[in-house]
Amino acid sequence: MAAANPSIFLLMVNGQVESAQFPEYDDLYCKYCFVYGQDWAPTAGLEEGISQITSKSQDVRRALVWNFPIDVTFKSTNPYGWPQIVLSVYGPDVFGNDVVRGYGAVHVPFSPGRMFVLGTKGPSPCLCQSLHLNCRSSQVTRVCSQGFVTLLLSVVTKDMRKLGYDTGPADTRGVPGPGLPQGVPR
Repeated sequence: MAAANPSIFLLMVNGQVESAQFPEYDDLYCKYCFVYGQDWAPTAGLEEGISQITSKSQDVRRALVWNFPIDVTFKSTNPYGWPQIVLSVYGPDVFGNDVVRGYGAVHVPFSPGRMFVLGTKGPSPCLCQSLHLNCRSSQVTRVCSQGFVTLLLSVVTKDMRKLGYDTGPADTRGVPGPGLPQGVPR
């Protein structure tokens, strides 16, 4: 029997790392992991994964297609430390060693529904100024975008409203998620 006054809420995330565009690279794979606050705990699914190696498609898009599934459920008592998904893309260098070709992180969407999240990814950072140990210094490292990864996520929450958290419209059925921004190859 369900509790009338819940003390936790659930966040279910499923979807996939669909594809990537890295014009200068081929034969890439990706890794993902979730990072979250200390009050969060996974209750089902996988917190991290590694995909297969994929080659560019033979069509005009030249996309790297993974269709790599993501399915995890978290529980928490408060939204502080809301989960983020961290993506890293790897590929071979000229010697055949795996090196980072791109990386990035994005928060799991707050509102229930189905959403596209695009993350731009860059190569390994390089120092472009001397490092200052002062929190007011800025841009001590720079990265250049090498491509992007398309991530499709479906988010479902349970008991957030009962705990007083408003995550969007009361009825999200039939509300489509946002499409791809203009200029992004489909």
